[in-house]
Amino acid sequence: MFDDLPKGFRAGAAEAGFKKLGRDDLGLIVSDCPAVLAALFTQNVFCAAPVHICREILHNYGTAQAVIANSGQANACTGEQGFVNCRMTQRMVAERTCLTPEAVLPISTGVIGAQLKMDLWAAAMPALIESLGTRDAEGFTRAFMTTDAFPKFAMREVSLEGGLVRLTVMAKGAGMICPNMATMLCVVLTDAAIGREQWQAMFGRAVEATFNRVSVDGDTSTNDTILGLANGASGVAVSKRDELEKFENTLTELLSMVSHMLVMDGEGAGKVMHIHVHGAMDDADARLVARCVGHSQLVKTAIYGGDANWGRIVTAVGYSGAHFNPDEVSLSLCGIERFHKGQPVNDDKEEALDMLLKDKDIQIDITLGAGRGSYDFQASDLGHEYVSLNADYRS
Repeated sequence: MFDDLPKGFRAGAAEAGFKKLGRDDLGLIVSDCPAVLAALFTQNVFCAAPVHICREILHNYGTAQAVIANSGQANACTGEQGFVNCRMTQRMVAERTCLTPEAVLPISTGVIGAQLKMDLWAAAMPALIESLGTRDAEGFTRAFMTTDAFPKFAMREVSLEGGLVRLTVMAKGAGMICPNMATMLCVVLTDAAIGREQWQAMFGRAVEATFNRVSVDGDTSTNDTILGLANGASGVAVSKRDELEKFENTLTELLSMVSHMLVMDGEGAGKVMHIHVHGAMDDADARLVARCVGHSQLVKTAIYGGDANWGRIVTAVGYSGAHFNPDEVSLSLCGIERFHKGQPVNDDKEEALDMLLKDKDIQIDITLGAGRGSYDFQASDLGHEYVSLNADYRS
């Protein structure tokens, strides 16, 4: 076991040749004992075969012992054959690890509509099994990257009354990111012992506060999946109220770190917009405003170009559908107020603002003056490379 993986988990990876030679594109994690499962999935109705199968495992069993991840083919919109192939990959792993197929969670990413290349799966399986225990968190994460510029993972230890427990988060994603219940692909491992209902509940709250508040391009994938496996191998139980809170805070912190990495790595992205909306009639209205601003292509391109065109932001606020009086709205960009209660201000600060807009992190604060609702959201800018990458995605 590598130091950044929790106790009782082993990771491996292999090169199957699904798309690019010379890199791992098949990853496997196996727990030495059954793990309590928590999970969230895409709300896209064209969800992929592995999403359907993971949902079945969560609903019918609530435990799992392995995760098999591939890049190259999303196995989405692939009909009945997609399900047949997906279940075959479960059996391939199960037969070689003395598990049942229902203990194996499949996750896939890549081109939609492409069937799994089963001959390459079969050929790579011996090397994949042989590699178990030879990869760390980074090694596993690299095996299911697609257009990612860098692997996204983080680890923390939590000191509890019974001893130390470890949490490790591994994710991929750079494009087609606008999570709705989950993110592109993410696996969370812990060696803590925790009840199924408690694990799922805190998992949902942590995802809502992190992954569901980031966007690259406004697209919700067919394959969005976040899995949490708690195998209890540390022998330390998380059950007391204060320890559950401490554990959840650490989980949320880790997911926040990794979800921020997704936005930083938005295909061709150079900057991250940190959008804070407050003074809304309620949190739902604040969410509408934040997401409209973060998804606006005119706002994104202005931020990419370092253009202090705050009018684009105000326009997005105006068509968001939120309820407010336009004469009560104020806006600050990079800490400089440019719009105060319906009027432009600080026109003499343009030069200072131009310098601030060269930073990687751009603060956008919007006050609606309609109530106490608030919402925070992160979104990437939009540049030339995003178009280039996605125009050539299948080549």
